Amino acid sequence: MRILDSHFHWRPREVLEALCDRKTYPKAERDGKGGYHHWRRPGFGSQTWAEWYDLDAQMEHLDKLGVGTIDVINSIGPFSIHFSELPVDEGREAAIEYNELTAAAQQKYPGRYWATAAVPLVDTATAIEVLDHAILKLGMVGANLPGSVGDDPRIDAERLEPFYARVEELSVPLLLHPTDAIFQEMLSDAYDGALHLSLGRVVEVSVAAMRLIFSGIMERHPNLKVVMSHTGGALPYQAGRLDKNGKQARLAEPPSVYLKRMYTDTVSPHSLGMKFAIDFFGDEHVMYGTDYPCWMPAETLRLLDEVGIPKASQEKIFSSNARGLFNLRVPAHA
Repeated sequence: MRILDSHFHWRPREVLEALCDRKTYPKAERDGKGGYHHWRRPGFGSQTWAEWYDLDAQMEHLDKLGVGTIDVINSIGPFSIHFSELPVDEGREAAIEYNELTAAAQQKYPGRYWATAAVPLVDTATAIEVLDHAILKLGMVGANLPGSVGDDPRIDAERLEPFYARVEELSVPLLLHPTDAIFQEMLSDAYDGALHLSLGRVVEVSVAAMRLIFSGIMERHPNLKVVMSHTGGALPYQAGRLDKNGKQARLAEPPSVYLKRMYTDTVSPHSLGMKFAIDFFGDEHVMYGTDYPCWMPAETLRLLDEVGIPKASQEKIFSSNARGLFNLRVPAHA
């Protein structure tokens, strides 16, 4: 079976190098070990290490796992917020540069590496322009949706409705991933950042997904494809509470109906969490994902083996769900 990793991270080094030359925030600095500190503002940001920037080495690592060919769908991850924290024109140019660099990698690894787009959300018309360029001109297979627009948590803002309509029209998935904006400043000083890293990001992606549901965006756009990272955050476990207390949103269906329309991955270092996600979303809405290099594929495979996925579900979760959702083709030579 050919495996497809739906949650994989690689960044072009050129993007961070350019940020190192920036004099004002957001900016970056080299860590002296091949990685970077990305600073949104003084004292707040994220850190990446050398492995994030060597795609050839990453692909070699996957080949050495001994489980056959592994293809990947690249997600920007927390850095997706960066393009919405710049002035409109600068954010547009930065997103296009990122998209062109990752689309080039898609050409370098045909059928093995698939790129998803950076989209700046500060200006809706610009967001649609960049999205169209990425999908229609560069051949990218999806777009990244940060949990907020900079410090603004309202990814459900009314002005963004045309953007979601265009995503739906293009029939490409949105990868909803937490960033380090909404909860980092609130939680990062607790236990040397452990509270934010372990829980803050989970809460952020959960709140963002519920904004898409409670705002009616998922209802008004029934063909919108949303991939909620990290086994759905806290939402599958709290689905009953969402339905019980979500009536004030006045949706046509219980909130959990729209939640189950979303997709998720297997990024949870806990076999029970993986199993619950599969039980809740169903085996047609869960995709194998590792969060590599934040988490190691070998550990993901080990925990999924503990779950004991029924044979009838294995091919869906490991490959066909993602290939169908992103409209991918297996190379003829596979």
